[in-house]
Amino acid sequence: MTEYKDEQEMEIEALESILADDFKEIHSSESGLNTSNRCFQITVTPQDDDLEESSIPPVQLGLVFSHTENYPDEVPLLDVKSIRGIHVGDLTILKEKLEQEASENLGMAMIYTLVSSAKDWLSENYGQDDGADYAEEEAAKEDEVIVPHGEPVTLETFVAWRERYEAELALERAKLMPESALAATSKEKKLTGRQWFESGKARGVVVTADQESEEEDDEDIDFEDEDFEDDEEDMLEHYLAEKSDASAPISRA
Repeated sequence: MTEYKDEQEMEIEALESILADDFKEIHSSESGLNTSNRCFQITVTPQDDDLEESSIPPVQLGLVFSHTENYPDEVPLLDVKSIRGIHVGDLTILKEKLEQEASENLGMAMIYTLVSSAKDWLSENYGQDDGADYAEEEAAKEDEVIVPHGEPVTLETFVAWRERYEAELALERAKLMPESALAATSKEKKLTGRQWFESGKARGVVVTADQESEEEDDEDIDFEDEDFEDDEEDMLEHYLAEKSDASAPISRA
């Protein structure tokens, strides 16, 4: 048991020295592995001689591993994660490939061998062009703007909508008003025959077409036949009284 532990510690020290910033220890809860042992993640990028050191590679892979008690006589626990630009289906294929290679290298420290294999696989399947194309597709999906569909809003459509809305609102208000209020409002708009006669509208007044149009716009008086019938006798008496006063002789002092 001690021999396995020593060999595992030696491999970890070698990986830290070779891989530098690409090698880090992570918590077991972040690893995706079913273990409480120490877990590590190695960042793997495809081999590309034309890529500048300061440039961000289009694809990156996270190779996660943890030593088992009898490693390297047992395969390590492995998982792969896409850090940038790798299809989920390809991750499954790569994981199966690395597990197969691990079983073929039992008895020797194999993590760096698996890292090299993963790097070669990325270079073959995600070269510079393929990786860049996939990265552009992902960026396009993030930047895609959803354009709402429907009738465009114009001044005419807005005015028509506002008129419909105000009509509906007035109807709803009328439904909520008590019947007594509606009856009072209706009576205020109507004049009896006497009121109409005494207001002077019944006398001989010449009304032009323009004046008649303006009066129709300004006033909306609802005359009913029964109003005139009710006050017919009063109107006749009023007319006879005026005529009698006009014909009476003027007395001299």
